[in-house]
Amino acid sequence: MFIKTFSNFINHDFHAIITVGTYIVLAFGTSAHILIYKNDARSAIGWIGLVFLSPFIGTILYIFLGINRVKRKGSRLRKKISLSEKYAYEAINNIFKNLPINYKQFITFGYNVYPQAFAFNNSIEPLQNGTEAYPKMLKAIKNAKREVLISSYIFDHDSETIKFIDAFKTAVKNGATIKVLVDGIGTLKFFHRSIEKRLSKIYGVECGVFLPPHIPISIPFVNLRNHRKIMIIDGKTAFFGGMNLSKKNVFTHSLKNGILDITFKVKGSVIEQMVEIFEDDWKFAVNTKFQSFAKTVNHAKEGTLPVRIIPDGPDNKHGIIELIITGAINAAVKKILIVTPYFLPENNILTAIEMAAMKNIDVEIIIPEKSDHKILNYAIESNFLRLTESGVKIYRTSYPFDHSKIFIVDNEWIFVGSANWDERSFKLNFESNMEIFSKNLAKKLTEIAEEKKKNAKLTTIYECKQLSFLKRIRNNAYRLLTPYS
Repeated sequence: MFIKTFSNFINHDFHAIITVGTYIVLAFGTSAHILIYKNDARSAIGWIGLVFLSPFIGTILYIFLGINRVKRKGSRLRKKISLSEKYAYEAINNIFKNLPINYKQFITFGYNVYPQAFAFNNSIEPLQNGTEAYPKMLKAIKNAKREVLISSYIFDHDSETIKFIDAFKTAVKNGATIKVLVDGIGTLKFFHRSIEKRLSKIYGVECGVFLPPHIPISIPFVNLRNHRKIMIIDGKTAFFGGMNLSKKNVFTHSLKNGILDITFKVKGSVIEQMVEIFEDDWKFAVNTKFQSFAKTVNHAKEGTLPVRIIPDGPDNKHGIIELIITGAINAAVKKILIVTPYFLPENNILTAIEMAAMKNIDVEIIIPEKSDHKILNYAIESNFLRLTESGVKIYRTSYPFDHSKIFIVDNEWIFVGSANWDERSFKLNFESNMEIFSKNLAKKLTEIAEEKKKNAKLTTIYECKQLSFLKRIRNNAYRLLTPYS
C-alpha cells in the first residue's frame, strides 16, 4: 500500500514538473519570438503578458492570431520605381516646382516610404453614395468590351447588387471577361457566401475568395482581410475608394439600415497602378497568374491631376499608409480635414494631430456619433478629451451611419481610399489609398464635408470632462481591445 501511494505521488509530481517545465519553455520561447518580430511596444507587451498570465492558452492564441504568415510573392517581386537622386530632383523641382518647400520634403518622404511614381493627366470625380455611384458603375460594366475587374470587401446579394449580375451578363455578351474578388469574411453571411455561388453560375465570370475561412486551416489568417474596393473596366475607367457593393449604400434615408459613403470615378494612366494591385491580389487568392488587358491600353490625356496609388498590408514590414498619414500631418501649415467612420489611431498619430492643433493649424475630424460596432463607440471616445484640449474640433454625425473616408491637408493634398483611421486598417488589413494633389478636388471634397457638418454635433471640452469616472474606465478598457498586431 505504501509503495503504491509513493508511486502515485512520484508520478503526480513528475507530471507537474513536466507541465511547469513545458510552460516555461513555451512562454520564454514565444516571448523571444514576440521581442524579435513585434516592433510595436504596446503590442509586444500585451502579447507577452497574455503568454505568461494565460499558460498555454496565450501561446496558442499568439501562434494562431499574432504571427503574420502572409508573404506574397507578387508584392515582393513587383518592380517599383526606385528613388534615385536624378528622379527625385526631376519630380520635385520640375513637376512640383510651384509647391512650397515643406511639400517638396513631404514628397521626398513619400517616395522613400513607398517608391511609386506619380501618374499624370488623370481625372477624378467624387461620387456620393450608391445613388450616384452605382448607375455609373453599371453603365460602364454594360459597355465593357474586353475586361471587368472588381475587388470588394463586401459584395452583398440583394435587390441592388442583382443589377450588377445583369450587367455582368451584358458585358460577357459583348466579349468581356470578368473577374470578381471578394473577401472571405466581408462577404460571409451566416457561414456561406451566396454571391460567390451566384457568380460562379454565370458564364464568363470568375470569382475568387480572399482567404476563405476554412476552419481550422484559416484560423491564423482570420484577422487579415482584403479591405480594398477597386473596379476597373476595359482599363480605361475605374472606380476606387471605400464603398462596398450593397443596397445599404442606396437606402441613404434609412436611419437604421442606410450607409453614407463616397467613391471616385477615375480616368487616366494611374489605373495601371490599380491593375497591378488587382493582379497581385488575384494571384494570391486564386493562385493563378494573369496579365490584365489594361496593360496594353494607351491612356489619353484625361485630365491634369498627379495621382499615385498607395497599397498596404500586413506583408509590409512598416505600415505604409500610417507613415504617409503621419508625414502629411507633420507637413501641414494651414488645415487638416479628416472624415472617417472609425477613428482609433495609436499614440503617434494622436500626438501629431495634437501638435498640429497647438501650432494653430485648423484640425477638423468628422466621425459618426454611433458606430456600426457598439464597442467602438466607447473606445473612440477615450481620445476625445486630449484632442479637444489641444484645440482639435471633433464633429459627430447622426444617422445614417457615415462610412466616408476623406483626408485633406492645406486644401490641396488629398488621401482617399479604403483605409480607416484604426490599427486594423494600418496593420492588419490589405488596403489601398490614392494620393492626389488638386486644389479643385480638395474644394469639392471640403464642400461635401461641410454638408456633413450640418448634420453633426461639435464635441466640447466641457462635455468630455463631464463624463463620469466609471464611463472613462469603460472607454479606456474598450480601447485596449483594439486588435494587437
